[in-house]
Amino acid sequence: MSDKLKVGILGGTGMVGQRFISLLENHPWFEVTTIAASPRSAGKTYEEAVGDRWKMTTPMPEAVKKLVVMNVNEVEKVAAEVDFVFSAVDMTKDEIKAIEEAYAKTETPVVSNNSAHRWTPDVPMCVPEINPEHMKVIEFQKKRLGTTRGFVAVKPNCSIQSYAPVLTAWKEFEPYEVVATTYQAISGAGKTFKEWPEMVENIIPYIGGEEEKSEKEPLRIWGEIKDGVIVPAESPKITCQCIRVPVLNGHTAAVFVKFKKQPTKEQLIDRLVNFKGVPQELELPSAPKQFIQYLEEDNRPQVKMDVDYEKGMGVSVGRIREDSVYDWKFVGLSHNTVRGAAGGAVLCAELLKAQGYITKK
Repeated sequence: MSDKLKVGILGGTGMVGQRFISLLENHPWFEVTTIAASPRSAGKTYEEAVGDRWKMTTPMPEAVKKLVVMNVNEVEKVAAEVDFVFSAVDMTKDEIKAIEEAYAKTETPVVSNNSAHRWTPDVPMCVPEINPEHMKVIEFQKKRLGTTRGFVAVKPNCSIQSYAPVLTAWKEFEPYEVVATTYQAISGAGKTFKEWPEMVENIIPYIGGEEEKSEKEPLRIWGEIKDGVIVPAESPKITCQCIRVPVLNGHTAAVFVKFKKQPTKEQLIDRLVNFKGVPQELELPSAPKQFIQYLEEDNRPQVKMDVDYEKGMGVSVGRIREDSVYDWKFVGLSHNTVRGAAGGAVLCAELLKAQGYITKK
């Protein structure tokens, strides 16, 4: 019998579900034993259910091909098979909220890639290097749900990963005003170029709901727990534009920052390359050894050269320079489906295991 925790993937046939399955192949702590999806996929083997829709560049892991897909709506049945679940279901926001809480109430921890619970006051929304202490709000959530080990934890939006860690590393200089424009890959919409030919040689200057998330979610990450809920920070003020670009993987951000305390360029770079968090201290399996790298070349970071830095779990920064209107500006890059989606959620689950919130049933 394996010592690994038994993991279920809710919404396992979609792009993020597939990314979870790829990342968890040979994971030292977790083993995918159950895949659940919509009723139309239920009863088929995973290989049959996905068919020709496997979107990863690596082959489908042999260990999951013959797993029979379960119906994600049969909550008790799925929960009985696993120690915890990752959620990547494709439903309406209200349906996601309901089903994730239903799983939590079966005493099954839920680590979600979805946005539905990001503003539920007692649900932690975590980038493990930035706000691991927010997991403490789980104790208040469990009281509300009436559970002893079941809860929901979420990771934030993919677009903020290319600049929120940078601003966190610079916290001592007190950034108070930020302008960010993100250039976002099509995999963020769960698409490939084959499925979205109109994106070839095209830019779409609108991604529904993305700008509000990009402006508000960092403030929740920088917030604090008060009276059993997470209260967002009030500063810095962030304004954002989000643009879809013809790139498969990798969200790039061009960012302008005003500081209350004036740093030098050398100080800014030093704080980035030396920025560490709990995942690095604990040497969690998916944690990048160096979270943020700084690239000196004028033409970096580039998606083709840098998106897979630290297996897609690191952030690449370049072009720090003084600005004529703001104080400093930079360009950041992160992998939107690894650090920004499934990989970020896997790291959250590793942190939750290390903190004692996820255990064997």
